[in-house]
Amino acid sequence: MEDSHANPQSRPPGPALRFVAAALIVQGGNILICQRRPDQPMALQWEFPGGKIEPGESPEQALARELEEELGIHATIGARVTHIRHNYRHGGAVDLQFFAVNEFSGEMVNRIFHQLKWVQFDDLPNYDFLAADRGLIRDLAAGKLL
Repeated sequence: MEDSHANPQSRPPGPALRFVAAALIVQGGNILICQRRPDQPMALQWEFPGGKIEPGESPEQALARELEEELGIHATIGARVTHIRHNYRHGGAVDLQFFAVNEFSGEMVNRIFHQLKWVQFDDLPNYDFLAADRGLIRDLAAGKLL
């Protein structure tokens, strides 16, 4: 697997690459999905909570911080489930690391999304997810990862 923290100068020029950590929060056999707001890029598409990894943060630290900011929870970040690199047609690129989150404390509050929803794994393909997440959605719905 490619080192996602390689020296940026060693990469060939291309689209700007954003490093992101995201959570697969599972509770009672359902998984949490989040819908982007109408005023955001890729409006009203679904995604998993998480966000940009800041300089000096590990992916796990970034994800714990993002979950507190977005949902008001203190999450126990579990194992990395998968790693995806995706180039968007508009020129951006994202390096996504997805982590299992089976435990958290605090009451979940929607601070930034249009809506949150707990869904069954086999219902995931019925939602319009961001392009970078679609392969993961197929694998989760098929029971391949969690």
